[in-house]
Amino acid sequence: MSALKDQLVNAMKEAMRAKAQHRLTVIRMALASVKQVEVDERIELDDTRILAILDKQIKQRLDASNQFRQAGRTDLSDKEDLEADILREFMPTALSADEINVAIDAAIAQVGETGMQAMGKVMAILKPQLQGRADLAAVSGQVKQRLS
Repeated sequence: MSALKDQLVNAMKEAMRAKAQHRLTVIRMALASVKQVEVDERIELDDTRILAILDKQIKQRLDASNQFRQAGRTDLSDKEDLEADILREFMPTALSADEINVAIDAAIAQVGETGMQAMGKVMAILKPQLQGRADLAAVSGQVKQRLS
């Protein structure tokens, strides 16, 4: 079992003991998403794939929060923000802009090509390194800017 999955299971047990119902529900939903992918693909996920799942769930909650806030439903918006915060506890620390730039430079150098034809190769190198630690859409934009 991956270290991150162990961490989620232990957090679920702690939430049960503490009778923290909302936290327990959020962690169970995250574990259910992980289990669904494992069952569908008949594999055991590693930390990188679990981080991708958690990252997706955080983005979904932040999007829902923004929509609720625009609709004037701050109560639901606050609930979504709280759920995103709970999930963020399991994410690695975010990289600084300088660290991201160094990783981009190293990936471009590793590929050894320039121009937009190298975009996919560079992103294939960066995605596992930066998953859950940086906004991959923003990184993609930076790579595109450097390669063009």
